[in-house]
Amino acid sequence: MARIVKSGLIQLSLAKTEGEGTIPEIMEAMLQKHIPYIEEAGRQGVQILCFQEIFNTPYFCPGQDSAWYASAESVPGPTTERMQVYAKKYDMVIIVPVYEKDQAGVLYNTAAVIDADGTYLGKYRKNHIPQTGGFWEKYFFKPGNLGYPVFQTKYAKVGVYICYDRHFPDGARCLGLNGAEIVYNPSATTVGQSQNLWKLEQPAHAVANGYFMGCINRVGIEKPWNLGRFYGTSYFVNPLGEIFACASEDKDELLVAEFDLDLIEQIRGKWQFYRDRRPETYGEITAP
Repeated sequence: MARIVKSGLIQLSLAKTEGEGTIPEIMEAMLQKHIPYIEEAGRQGVQILCFQEIFNTPYFCPGQDSAWYASAESVPGPTTERMQVYAKKYDMVIIVPVYEKDQAGVLYNTAAVIDADGTYLGKYRKNHIPQTGGFWEKYFFKPGNLGYPVFQTKYAKVGVYICYDRHFPDGARCLGLNGAEIVYNPSATTVGQSQNLWKLEQPAHAVANGYFMGCINRVGIEKPWNLGRFYGTSYFVNPLGEIFACASEDKDELLVAEFDLDLIEQIRGKWQFYRDRRPETYGEITAP
């Protein structure tokens, strides 16, 4: 019997930005902008939904303004609690990327995973933190310390890998070893940065590890930082490396696709990458 999953990705431009309200007002405006898309996903029968990186704020990392520390919140916390209501309402798993405050001065780039009955399952903290080319993330985020968890949801085993993480194949492999069937990569990336890699690296992860990926990027130009145009093109890719659904470059959009998780079994039955891997020979990877 086929294991068909319907999944959705939401890519959005800002509702408000710096100078157009207080930080709480900016966050609330962005959350409110998401709600019609969440509800449309529910109407379409989406079973697993993922938002973009730090979905309820601008991508503030091109600056180094400590005022944005105030946008960090506990996880679980107020935003995840609000999303738990929608998850339960629509019987829908929701992946919620937010700026997390663990304690004073201890802040992470995090994604919460909420099951279809509204249960908070846990979180992933972004492990690889860039500090280059306008992406001054080390000013805002500590590296993750929770490893590469995989969450057994109602519909599938789900893992999360956030933005810059996608440049590192090692964590992508760990997610596969931990049983992921679908890995979601919420991102914020602009034209002139890694656009040539956007549709290269994640299909490669999907092939090497035999799972599906849902890859999300925001859209638009965010002032006052003007890092460049976030080029959207959120997409789904299968374990053959085939991109089978893709969003536009410049429009707010809910991308919805159906796919059969049984393809994982078929592909891994042919390409025995897990059987043939040689971890005893890979010590150099983790050597100091």
